Amino acid sequence: MHQIVESIAIALRAIWANKLRSFMTVLGNIVAVTSIVTVVSLIQGMNAMVSDAIVTDVGADGFTIQRMPITNSEEEEERNRNNPLITLEEANAIRGFSPSIVAVVAQAQRRGNITYRDQVLDQVQIQGVTADYLDFATFDAERGRMMTATEVERNRPVVLLGWDVADQLFGDLNPLDREIRIQGAHFRVVGVSERKGTVFGNSMDQFAVIPIGLHMKLYGARQSLSLMVKPASTEAIAAAMDDATVALRVERRLKATDPNNFGIFTSDTLLGIYQQATTGIFSVLVGIVALSLLVGGIVIMNIMLMVVSERTREIGLRKALGAKRRDILSQVLTESVTLSTVGGLAGILLGFLAARILSVLTPLPARLEPWSVVLGVGITAAVGLFFGAYPASRAARLDPIEALRRE
Repeated sequence: MHQIVESIAIALRAIWANKLRSFMTVLGNIVAVTSIVTVVSLIQGMNAMVSDAIVTDVGADGFTIQRMPITNSEEEEERNRNNPLITLEEANAIRGFSPSIVAVVAQAQRRGNITYRDQVLDQVQIQGVTADYLDFATFDAERGRMMTATEVERNRPVVLLGWDVADQLFGDLNPLDREIRIQGAHFRVVGVSERKGTVFGNSMDQFAVIPIGLHMKLYGARQSLSLMVKPASTEAIAAAMDDATVALRVERRLKATDPNNFGIFTSDTLLGIYQQATTGIFSVLVGIVALSLLVGGIVIMNIMLMVVSERTREIGLRKALGAKRRDILSQVLTESVTLSTVGGLAGILLGFLAARILSVLTPLPARLEPWSVVLGVGITAAVGLFFGAYPASRAARLDPIEALRRE
């Protein structure tokens, strides 16, 4: 143990004494680890943000039915363009078909303008919902209250505003019970939704929720709905999805050989699709890291060969005084690993700083993962060990008499 500590101290002194040479030696490792930490921090940050957004939108314990399924096939996508619109009748059919399903909310979404006095907001997402929306955790009121089931069923002109919409329209004023206009129609504000934040710089709080009947009066009855379905329990999700599929196929009179003409998916499905998209980024990262480590390892091996050549007399003297081959091998390997790991630690610091700077200057979030730090240190230590093996072996095989004769 003492010998290892002494070898590390020798390596650190050599690094400090030859700063420029040491920097150029470990530059490949620095680039590799910086790439690992930066990309992993950004991807993990995006994963967390996208996961929260999907769970918020779809719900952790539910699933969504839409007109168009998610597909990578152009042929299927073209065929799905002819899928029929999802209707309120189909939502009711699904709700009444299975005991595994406790709630089905039908949603319609359009962009529109909202006006309060002289304040006008354009391109606000106007959502129409059925009464079952109260059973979903994706909606919650921070101020005021939610629309009641009676208000929704009777198409009362009430509205639940997203946090940003309320802030931009009313500022410091209390928005509750004030009257606004949506596409020219009058609505009374009964609540303000809790803040959901942003995704890639886009606000998730730029919306207003109204009864779906009024939404259809504003934007027309012929529009495809999306359905959020809530199972009786998380264990019943699979059974509820099967029942919803059967109910919709029966309602549409599909034959047994006909494919589904709708899409059905959970939040896990969407997360899986997103994570598949990030696989390409990791593939590029692996190539950059492998190339950087190869170059860095070769440079480390050459520098360690030069160090062995510079310290030939010292090694010969140590062997003449009784140092064994394994002692010399251990010392050179320790120095190689220390040099390589210092580059890895510098790369971790630079990677973290790069990720933080990007998260400040862009909408991309950063989230430093401890495993990426351990991976960076472990990889650089392994590079130092692998590429330091040949110089260490060469030093250990030196003949002490020949080494002492070296000028």
